[in-house]
Amino acid sequence: MKAPKDQHFLVDENAVRRIAGLVDVKERIVLEIGPGRGILTRALLERGAHVRAVELDGDLVADLEEDFAGDLQSGRLELFQGDATKCELPPFDIVVSNLPYSASSKITFRLLDNGFETAVLMYQSEFAQRMLAPVGTPECGRLSVMVQTYACVEKCFELSPNCFSPKPQVRSMVVKIVPRGPIFEISDRDLYADVVRALFSHRRKTVRNCLKGSSGILNKEFVAHVLGLLPEEILSSRPEELYLEDFATITNLGT
Repeated sequence: MKAPKDQHFLVDENAVRRIAGLVDVKERIVLEIGPGRGILTRALLERGAHVRAVELDGDLVADLEEDFAGDLQSGRLELFQGDATKCELPPFDIVVSNLPYSASSKITFRLLDNGFETAVLMYQSEFAQRMLAPVGTPECGRLSVMVQTYACVEKCFELSPNCFSPKPQVRSMVVKIVPRGPIFEISDRDLYADVVRALFSHRRKTVRNCLKGSSGILNKEFVAHVLGLLPEEILSSRPEELYLEDFATITNLGT
């Protein structure tokens, strides 16, 4: 079968065992997004998980229904066909998934909004490095800030293209994400997300100029109010130089 666009099937059995063993899934409800041909699905079931898998490709769903007929009949596996960036997700405790590269950001933010105990997720290595980049350093960005605001992220290991079929052009990385409350009080989560998005839309400009150029994201009244209250130290900084506390401060001043 030809692989769907953007889908690279994990085929390395050792890598599968390592991923499935990163979190205790016995008797837990595990969400798997993009099960593909089911190699990770099987490893999770063998460890006693109750798996709820969401797959976009109808042909793959049909193959999974055939290959896992017994698990489906017993109720240990439930299959849902849909786009995980927008379809209703079934209830779950833990996430273990090899995410499609093109949808990684949307799915990650959606999972954080949904809530979970622990997630073991595989990403394109470059994407994962951005997620892990310490806030307040040149490498950080919107992804770093938003994920680290609401979760602890830990690098587990990298995988070479040889672990997949077809082979991708990039390396992959497995990370563990554990949600937590924000370190600093945030008065409005939606506004906080808009502030972060507005600032990193022009990350090479100063915070002052980013806010002034944030039309379409932040309203004029909020911008004018915040510009009059923020200290020069923050206003003259670039977004990548700010810390989580600074993003919270900007948000809280406007509410």
